[in-house]
Amino acid sequence: MKKSKSVDNSALTYYESGFEKNRLRSNIGIIEFERTKEILLENLPNPPAVIYDIGGAYGEYSYWLASLGYEVHLFDLFPKNIEMSNELGKEYPECSLKSAEVCDALSVPRKDKSADAVLLMGPLYHITDYSERILAIKESTRLLKDNGILFSAALTPFSVLLHNITVYNPLGENPDKTLEKPEFIKMVERELHDGHHINPDNTIYSGLGSAYLHTAKALRKELCEGGFSDTVVHGIMGGAWLANYIDELMKNDVSRNALMNTVRLLDTCEEIIGLSGHLLAVSKKS
Repeated sequence: MKKSKSVDNSALTYYESGFEKNRLRSNIGIIEFERTKEILLENLPNPPAVIYDIGGAYGEYSYWLASLGYEVHLFDLFPKNIEMSNELGKEYPECSLKSAEVCDALSVPRKDKSADAVLLMGPLYHITDYSERILAIKESTRLLKDNGILFSAALTPFSVLLHNITVYNPLGENPDKTLEKPEFIKMVERELHDGHHINPDNTIYSGLGSAYLHTAKALRKELCEGGFSDTVVHGIMGGAWLANYIDELMKNDVSRNALMNTVRLLDTCEEIIGLSGHLLAVSKKS
């Protein structure tokens, strides 16, 4: 059985802490969740198609899809996420997942050509080794039926720097001086140079352990190497994440629609797609 060796220990620490819970329900996570759901619905076959959510954390997308009538199997590397998925299931008493189990993205215990769609929403940035990322993509290729759809999420090399610019506040009551730290700038320079976010055990910057950050071009290249030649890359947050008071804006129908429309306007604009911070590639198996 293949197993990824390049997932940083800080990822385990993060997920075992339970911090991932409800990330998609507040602030910029709401934009990410809503736009991703739109893209999924635009590309998925009709229920009850079979979906494998590989690296799906505790199942926010899995349970939402199951509630729509899909047959959903959740897989994640971290036992805490599978444990939390059982808790999330209590919010969806009308449906259930077909399965929820711990496994590595490089070796999913399912038959060849057994899924209509695969969600690969976390592994490509947690797996820092190029060859292992290609293996994860090829595993998705194996699992998908002919003409099946792969949804791959990635973080951009600009995401950490842009976020820290927005929160930079050295003069406030609770000052944030991250941008002034030489070790942080050195880390960001590496990200911009080759995509490697080297942050062992979150010692330089909290919130993201060592990871690989993709440009849209790099993401397409890796997906092609893994067997997908037909790919569209979306910037799923556009510049909407820069708005103030996102929680309040997303509760109001008018402001919510206005904000989400800006995301759609910039969705596949190559010149600015990196501003999104988060990318979602949609690939069809030929």
